[in-house]
Amino acid sequence: MKFLVDMPVTPLAVTHLRAIGHDAVHAHEIGLARASDIQLLAAARREERVIVTADLDYPRLLALHQASRPGIILFRGGAYSDAEMLGLLDRVLTHTPALDFEGSIVVVNRRRIRRRALPIIE
Repeated sequence: MKFLVDMPVTPLAVTHLRAIGHDAVHAHEIGLARASDIQLLAAARREERVIVTADLDYPRLLALHQASRPGIILFRGGAYSDAEMLGLLDRVLTHTPALDFEGSIVVVNRRRIRRRALPIIE
């Protein structure tokens, strides 16, 4: 699976994802540290990557454009230590089938994991 780790997420997530066999890059290491959310979405779409973020704007942008990709893993519920975030990421990867990431928003917090299929049409 291919991931693009956004700026609000610890860079250790990249190392962690790579260690368990995934293709992961951090926005900073590919020159997108100051990119807009739209630019990051476009890069993830182009490279077929799932965005790992704590930025709450992404679901709104995907809904506004009725986009079916890229997939998003969204950390909600406050500030997390690096260890907490990596533990939650492991929980998400263990409990969500890989195919569901590409066309979904997966929201994770300390208590639960929720999945919303894309596109969001209401």
